[in-house]
Amino acid sequence: MIITYQGVEFFKVQFGDITIAFNPISKDSKFKPTRFFADIALVSLNHPDMNGVENLSYNGKDPFVISGPGEYEVKDVFIKGFASKSMYDGKERINTIYSVTLENMNICFLGALSDINLSSEVKESLGDVDILFLPIGDNNVIDAAKAEKLSVEIEPKIIIPMHFGDVGIKDSLKKYLKEAGEDAVKPIDKLTVRRKDLEGKTGDVVVLSVA
Repeated sequence: MIITYQGVEFFKVQFGDITIAFNPISKDSKFKPTRFFADIALVSLNHPDMNGVENLSYNGKDPFVISGPGEYEVKDVFIKGFASKSMYDGKERINTIYSVTLENMNICFLGALSDINLSSEVKESLGDVDILFLPIGDNNVIDAAKAEKLSVEIEPKIIIPMHFGDVGIKDSLKKYLKEAGEDAVKPIDKLTVRRKDLEGKTGDVVVLSVA
């Protein structure tokens, strides 16, 4: 599996010949969108910064779009969505947390989460998380301290911080890395990970540069 960061909460995840896009940036966003074809598009929040599925079509082919809670199976990828709260951009909204199982790995994508008090049902349903996509405090998502507290509760093997684009590395990301005791972590261009690579990892933080 290869993971690259496109900005805000927009990630491209490739495994085999399948591509998944998380929270693609729309052409109506103030942020710059990236265009590529995705087989599956997951949208946590109905906002131009995260619902740009129009940028994921290619040559007459459209992605399978999931934009809310429920259980889904697409191309041998198993996806569960759970409703949560967000105050992104200063307005109360429904945010969908996604649990994605592929290649015997469990991904948890928290989206634009603003409230760390997840229900026991959601926590139990997430199961053992291998890779956690964690918002860290830009534009009314959970801040660095709350993000670190939640990640400790979830106990993932790898943590990928996101949503620090507006403020930048010197602010939100710097605060989070200090909270996590990972000040020395340097950004990398992409993360390539296989099941065996997760052995022995506990809360390892991986910072991805914007592609």
